[in-house]
Amino acid sequence: MNHQELELAILESVEQSPNQKTLADEIGYSVGKVNFVLKGLVEKGCVKVDRFLNSKKKYQYKYLLTKEGIRQKIHLTESFIKRKKQEYDKLQENLEKYKDMYR
Repeated sequence: MNHQELELAILESVEQSPNQKTLADEIGYSVGKVNFVLKGLVEKGCVKVDRFLNSKKKYQYKYLLTKEGIRQKIHLTESFIKRKKQEYDKLQENLEKYKDMYR
């Protein structure tokens, strides 16, 4: 998974995940890597962080997508689909070549 795909995975899951550990487990990366990318998304204005006191008198964070975050998610999704479609088309082309070679 490249950096853009990791950003997309975080943008897709960040609002449903109760914390960075859960988010990291869901997408298969370390908490440190998720934290690093998430901080970058916050700096770019894609994610807003709200801090609140939970029932156990501990602070927790809630992550929310901003309008810029939604735009970025759309852009990254379109880029991902375009890249995967190109990969698919290339594989189809190679498959046809192999089939022609052995007919």
